[in-house]
Amino acid sequence: RLEQSNGKCFFLGSSEETLQKITARITREFPNIQIQTYSPPFKSEFSPEDNKAMLATINSFQPDVLMVGMTAPKQEKWAYQHFNKLQVGHICCIGAVFDFYAGTVQRAPGWMISLGMEWLYRLIKEPRRMWRRYLIGNFKFIGYMVEEKIATLRSR
Repeated sequence: RLEQSNGKCFFLGSSEETLQKITARITREFPNIQIQTYSPPFKSEFSPEDNKAMLATINSFQPDVLMVGMTAPKQEKWAYQHFNKLQVGHICCIGAVFDFYAGTVQRAPGWMISLGMEWLYRLIKEPRRMWRRYLIGNFKFIGYMVEEKIATLRSR
């Protein structure tokens, strides 16, 4: 849709190298899409100055779509915290997709993807970084969903 409408897409997150590869690929595959990127400092929490710089850069471009790739759940928290200050059409928090699209990180084999097991491949490749997300975070998420469903059923 962005290609057909000469739309604008902003990529927030990742390294300059990855963002340059994303820009080159999109420019080649979708020449009508206008691209802008911003690589924020790599830290667990952004300062007010960091946030101000990111918001100003995004809003001055006025993208139709903002892609945020700063690892979960940081990217979702950032987008939620700044949602009302962003002048964008859509926000997508997509994390590792930046590296997959740029070709800087190898995806799981096709059979694992088709079985919905890409998470297991990532866990095996990066156990120190991913274990907490997949072995604790996913079960917490499922627990929250069950609690919410039960509360919804009880309120009927």
